[in-house]
Amino acid sequence: MLQQQVYVINMVLMVMDALCVITSGYMAYYISLYMSGRTWAMDTTVFVVSVLFVMFLNNYLMGRFHLYGDTRPPSSIRLLLSILMAVAIDFAFLSAGVFLYKELNYSRAFLSYFAILSFVLIAINRLLAQIYFNFLSKRGFNVRRIVVIGDTQRCKIVMDTLQYQLSYGHKIIGFVSTHREDICSPDIIGCLDDLQGVLQQHNIDEVVFALKGDRDIDLYKHLDMCRKMGIPARILPALWESGNQLLSMEICQGVPFITMSDSNINATGLLYKRILDIVGGLVGTILFFIIYPFVAVAIKLDSPGPVLFKQQRVGRHSRVFNLFKFRSMHQDAEARKQELMQMNVMNGALFKLEDDPRITRVGKFLRKTSLDEFPQFLNVLKDEMSLVGTRPPTLDEVEKYNPEHLKRISAKPGITGLWQVSGRNQITDFNQVVELDCMYLDHWRFFDDLKILAKTIFVVLQRKGAQ
Repeated sequence: MLQQQVYVINMVLMVMDALCVITSGYMAYYISLYMSGRTWAMDTTVFVVSVLFVMFLNNYLMGRFHLYGDTRPPSSIRLLLSILMAVAIDFAFLSAGVFLYKELNYSRAFLSYFAILSFVLIAINRLLAQIYFNFLSKRGFNVRRIVVIGDTQRCKIVMDTLQYQLSYGHKIIGFVSTHREDICSPDIIGCLDDLQGVLQQHNIDEVVFALKGDRDIDLYKHLDMCRKMGIPARILPALWESGNQLLSMEICQGVPFITMSDSNINATGLLYKRILDIVGGLVGTILFFIIYPFVAVAIKLDSPGPVLFKQQRVGRHSRVFNLFKFRSMHQDAEARKQELMQMNVMNGALFKLEDDPRITRVGKFLRKTSLDEFPQFLNVLKDEMSLVGTRPPTLDEVEKYNPEHLKRISAKPGITGLWQVSGRNQITDFNQVVELDCMYLDHWRFFDDLKILAKTIFVVLQRKGAQ
């Protein structure tokens, strides 16, 4: 019910904000017309396009500034500042468009009036809404009266959450304790054993169960009683802890599931990520085929062996695949790995050497310029890797992993990643690598991938490739 109310309220707010922009546009036009003594006129098409442009851009930006969320703004000052920033960006883009198209009949006065009136009308609209949600919505006859059941800590979390929840109007009546000895607290209005009487006495409209998972409590019995009394109930899962953002609720063919996600990448994110991988993979593969003859000749002239190096790596959830690279080491590199183990500069499961003696002369150039990575675009097109992700480990590295290290291979590995652009050759602690990888997965955003790709290009152009 609460989320449905949020959806309806935000739809109304978006329509009202759009009407404010449209009204501002017409008011600015007629004020400019009056102030010019009707000597100025504006092309109708230009006017309509200008108003619609500001209207759609403003709705988008106000959404980006969290003005269409599920919580009420914390203060009127913060609300006005967010509106001011959105309107300022709106008209910065509109002004840039006018300048680029050099529309001679576009009045600066009209632009100024339009901007000022848009801010004023939207601000008035939102302040009135703020007054309603903060004060009037809690005093209506049909305000939903809510009671929270559980221990003090979890009840307080629920109360603090509902305190700022956007809704038609609700009020927290108090807590119901699971233990009778806690009733002396002023916020507690009863005990769970007397739930029926509490609900009737306080005219409760909704119950929230915030229990810790005590098996001595027959939750189903109390839920059934709420059902018989016609009172809706919500359950805060006992699995949930404060700060846990990966627990969510899903319904599959009518069956509810509590889902614990392994990362912040949802189905939509996976689609965007795959589209980016296909586009980037195709571009990278074309470049790979262009540079292949030249790199192949250089590798062959420098040292005997194949042009491409193929090695088994571990992908998502321990799937094994063959990773391709331009060969940058001598043929006996893998055989010599064991004798060089004592020279490993990494702490943990990774293996890395300073001035690795196995690297060929051409290999040093390939690594410095990151040209050795280009064959991996084939792995990206085969859906074995992603453009951005975690570093693909070798099989022997994964054998040394602790359980908490396995999270870094819960997603497809990438050609580049947060680790590579956060000091590609400076990080020597494997736990720090894992921390960066987990940070990437837990806080993933599509634009973060674009930023990492841009940083990678910058790092490569600086010739700070892997050593």
